[in-house]
Amino acid sequence: MAGCGIYSFTGANISPDVRTISIDFFYNEAGDGPPDLSQQFTEGLKDYFQNNTNLAFDNTGNGDLQFSGNINRFNYNPMAPRASGDQNQPDNAGLMRLTIGISVQYINTKDDTFDFDQQFSFYADFDPNTNSISSVEPALIEEILEQLYVDVFNASVANW
Repeated sequence: MAGCGIYSFTGANISPDVRTISIDFFYNEAGDGPPDLSQQFTEGLKDYFQNNTNLAFDNTGNGDLQFSGNINRFNYNPMAPRASGDQNQPDNAGLMRLTIGISVQYINTKDDTFDFDQQFSFYADFDPNTNSISSVEPALIEEILEQLYVDVFNASVANW
């Protein structure tokens, strides 16, 4: 296996001289969402990298790969209007969308051509007529965050 990097089944292409990773706490700057959203995202991102790479964590913030950023969007929007069919009843949303956005600054101390400052967002939809926000929000958040972990991973170490 000759080449300039290490390939794995996760798609990671990490140079052999990269050994450590630092992930700063991602504060929720969106002003909405559950109180533990910052911790949930930060710990989930760490877990994703731990499960998909052999990099050691550097808690001092001086890893070979360094991530920082914040959560900058958490909002619900109606997506599919639905007519009530009654002049006395207002029309409503037949579908609602939760969108979570993050800002990520990535520094590769071994090769700065991979550095980026990028926005990522993902969404999940639900039917507000059959589900309350409080009943579906935890599952929606988990689904969205899982995709954001993949997106950050792919943009940084999978070079996609």
